[in-house]
Amino acid sequence: MSEGTLLAVCRVHGLRPDESTVGVTAIDKRAVDGPVDVHALGLKADIQADRQHHGGADKALYAYSQEDADFWAAKLGRTITPGLFGENLRTAGIQTTGAVIGERWRIGADVVVEVTMPRTPCATFQRRMGEPQWVKRFTKAGRIGTYLRVLNLGEVSAGDAIRVIHRPEHPVTVGRFFSRRDPEDVRLLQRLHDSGELRLAPEYWPFFEKTLRRESSAARPLAR
Repeated sequence: MSEGTLLAVCRVHGLRPDESTVGVTAIDKRAVDGPVDVHALGLKADIQADRQHHGGADKALYAYSQEDADFWAAKLGRTITPGLFGENLRTAGIQTTGAVIGERWRIGADVVVEVTMPRTPCATFQRRMGEPQWVKRFTKAGRIGTYLRVLNLGEVSAGDAIRVIHRPEHPVTVGRFFSRRDPEDVRLLQRLHDSGELRLAPEYWPFFEKTLRRESSAARPLAR
């Protein structure tokens, strides 16, 4: 199995005013000295301002790779510092966007996490970046990183090894699901979930329904 490195552990630096309905955002994450405790809902002392759309057990941590950050640094002509995208974990040498849904990592000695779902960019993220059409550009590039579910608690620090300890046999990565929304992938993931081989976050079901509805509409013959 592959191995990478945890480059930085990031948590909220402070709440910032935001134009969202909540009025503030906790997207301002910055690297902190470790070790940092990891609980079932994420890093100790980290928070989410909009808990309707962020946080929870299935989105306890957000990981983004240095490789994808370097891509954006070159595109934007600016440094993508750890935490700038709101991530908790900045990684190197291990796939985040390319992680298979249900894949499990061990971080450091004790923490075990499971890949759950892709990050969906929002207007708050666009305001954070201050880049024209940022949501559209981020979506089109498909370098979205992954949310993680915490399976085993512990503590993490920059420099910790990240080891893939389980990788499902199916081919659907978070990036592939995000960019393709393929009906065959949807049916495969549904079967694996129904059989108990995979535990999908509830957020998947609206995407599944929309994808299959679109397929059904495309297959319907045109009225004459």
